[in-house]
Amino acid sequence: MEIKEIDLEGLTTLSVIEKADKFNGWMYHTIAPYCSGRILEIGSGIGNISQFFIAHKQEIVLSDLRDNYIEILKNKFPNEVVKIDLVDPDFDVKYGPFLETFDTVFALNVVEHIKDDVQAIANCKKLLKKGGTLIILVPAYQGLYNTFDTELEHFRRYTKSTLEPIIIKNDLKVSQQFYFNLIGILGWYFSGNILKKKTIPEGQMGLFNLLVPIFKLADKLTFNKIGLSVINVSKK
Repeated sequence: MEIKEIDLEGLTTLSVIEKADKFNGWMYHTIAPYCSGRILEIGSGIGNISQFFIAHKQEIVLSDLRDNYIEILKNKFPNEVVKIDLVDPDFDVKYGPFLETFDTVFALNVVEHIKDDVQAIANCKKLLKKGGTLIILVPAYQGLYNTFDTELEHFRRYTKSTLEPIIIKNDLKVSQQFYFNLIGILGWYFSGNILKKKTIPEGQMGLFNLLVPIFKLADKLTFNKIGLSVINVSKK
């Protein structure tokens, strides 16, 4: 896939989500129990989730593919920031110093941007120590694919049954798999499928942020059986 130098739609979306502190906190607290030791975040963007790990004094290395995001991260945080391309043909050579050095690697809303998702997961695994944890969050349900996905250059959306085989194919052992953000489906469908918006409306995200306590409760009441995203936690 050809990578745009500056991802304007992605940057706009991340900037809108940046203001949604309750939502970002919810996502952090959802994955945090699985994160330990030396952590690598793949696709840090502008640091919407990174900031929580840093605030909690966790050892985390930030990364992204695009230079503009890397520059933003370096200006915002004191942590190490590196450029990582998960499907670089010379991955083992370029990222040799990072191979098998992390206890946890997580990629939130990253793998759907990569055509060869099997290779992307394989390279994530290479960065993990033996017994390390990989956390993958991707958008759920191909039926929800809309103008947002197109503008954000998503190749696909997933379900538990389509994500899990990619993990298993890479000889990773799945320990947890569940959906996240049930009520977010309604907003995504309304704005993307009906209104045909190209980026998430700021007002909608603001309202969503205020209602996060209710949305968290909805996930608990439905036992995370359905949601806008699917999360997979696996072990090397």
